[in-house]
Amino acid sequence: MPGTEQVEQILAEALAAVNAASSLSDLDAIDVKYLARKGAITSVLKSLKDLPLEERKAVGAAANSARIKLEETISAAKSRFQQAGIISTFDPTLPGIARRIGAIHPITRVIDSMCETFRGMGFTIAKGPDIETDYYNFEALNFPPDHPARDMQDTFYLENGLLLRTHTTPVQVRELEKSKPPVKIITPGRTYRNEAISTRSYCVFHQVDGFLVDEGVTMGDLKGVLVAFCRDFYGEGLKLRFRPSFFPFTEPSAEVDISCFLCGGKGCQLCKYEGWLEILGCGMIDPNVLKNVGYDSEKYTGFAFGIGVERTAMLKYRINDIRLFYENDIRFIRQFK
Repeated sequence: MPGTEQVEQILAEALAAVNAASSLSDLDAIDVKYLARKGAITSVLKSLKDLPLEERKAVGAAANSARIKLEETISAAKSRFQQAGIISTFDPTLPGIARRIGAIHPITRVIDSMCETFRGMGFTIAKGPDIETDYYNFEALNFPPDHPARDMQDTFYLENGLLLRTHTTPVQVRELEKSKPPVKIITPGRTYRNEAISTRSYCVFHQVDGFLVDEGVTMGDLKGVLVAFCRDFYGEGLKLRFRPSFFPFTEPSAEVDISCFLCGGKGCQLCKYEGWLEILGCGMIDPNVLKNVGYDSEKYTGFAFGIGVERTAMLKYRINDIRLFYENDIRFIRQFK
């Protein structure tokens, strides 16, 4: 009948065999010889029923301990062989596997390009919160509570009188409140409007707003900045036109069109056969806005402009559906490298 000495002898023999093993198949053979249904240690455990109670406890404990010890040793040895096999199969002379890399989103590319152009003209960059108060988004920008111009911007209202900003112009107010003239800033950022999603409109979009306030600023200064920007961004041969328009926070106001670079102004589907493409709104800052931030509107004047980034990116890259920017299709994004 087996005893604790026999169990110790079987374990020592098995551990020596594991140390001498030279392959995974050797370890599998040891596993079968000692731990399988007819293995040596398994046989000891099956014979316990024939032993006296006291001896059964001692031999059973020794056999279980030996089984656990051998299982752990075999498992560790297999891991070493497997790791060595992986290392041995690596061939450093073979060419590597090319990894797919990401690409900068076209919206980010356009914003970075715009900011670089305006930085070259001396503008600094400022940013503000996406969640705004009614005061900064509307009232301080000459939108009284009952002003019909509020209907021009379908707003996402939140709790406690907050809202998602409908433009980045609120950053203008925040920056003017804490600065003294001259102030020359652009404010790129994300904006939100409750609009139906279509090929040309989306509920989330980006703007790059800019403004300059100082003594003696005129509409001519505004025109010079925008002409310089457009020709740097779109090309020297570009034609521009300024059309009268209306914005509550600027007076006078204008919209800027550029000649269609696809058809050269002759008329095509992109420009709706008009020869012109609208790209931005602008104007002289309304005196009421300057008064709201504590400026002397008799002493200081300023201009402001706002550029829609998605519209600009669509024109620049010949994209015909604004929804492509937000579908996260890597095939689309990878085109802009």
